[in-house]
Amino acid sequence: MSQFWLYLRLGLEHVLDWQAYDHILFLIALVVSYSFTSWKKVLWLVTLFTLGHTLALFLSVYEIVRVDTDWVELLIPVTILVTAVYNIFTASKKPANKNINLLYFTTIFFGLIHGLGFSAYFKMIAGKTASKFLPLVEFALGIELAQVIVVLSVMILGFILLNIFNVSRRDWILVSSSIVIGIILPILQENYLAI
Repeated sequence: MSQFWLYLRLGLEHVLDWQAYDHILFLIALVVSYSFTSWKKVLWLVTLFTLGHTLALFLSVYEIVRVDTDWVELLIPVTILVTAVYNIFTASKKPANKNINLLYFTTIFFGLIHGLGFSAYFKMIAGKTASKFLPLVEFALGIELAQVIVVLSVMILGFILLNIFNVSRRDWILVSSSIVIGIILPILQENYLAI
C-alpha cells in the first residue's frame, strides 16, 4: 500500500509542482473557456490528457518509443501556446460551437507530448521495480486527481468572475489565455535556444 501512495503522490506533485508549472498552464488554457454546465466535456478533456500522458510514459518506460528530450521540452510549451492561441481566436464562440472531436484528438496528442517530457524521470524512479504497470496506473491516478484540483480551481475562479463580478466570458478567456501566452513565450524561447 505504501508504494501506491508513493506513486499517487508523485503524480499529484508532478502536476502541482510550482517549479514546473507547464502542466498547470496547459490545464488553464485547456479549460478556461468552459463553465460548470460543460462539466462532461471538461472531464473528458482532462481524462484524455491523462490517457495520452500515461500512454507516453508506458511507451517510454517499456522502450517502445525513444525521443530526444530537447525536442520534447520544446514541444511542451508549443502545445500550451497553441491551446491558448486557439482560445483567443474562439473566445467569442460558445463551447458548443467548437469542434469537440478536434479538441479531444489534440488533447490526447498533447498529453502524449507532455508524458514524454516526464518519461526520463519516471523511468529513473520506477527503474528498480519489477513490474512498472502498477506504478504507471498509480501515477496516472495521482495526475488525474491533481488535474481535477487545478481544473476545479480554474472553473471556480471563472464562476466567481463571471457570475459575481460580471466579467464577460470573452474577457475572462482573452485575459487568462494572454497571461498563459505571456508566461510561456520566454520558456519557449529558452527551450528553442537550448536545442
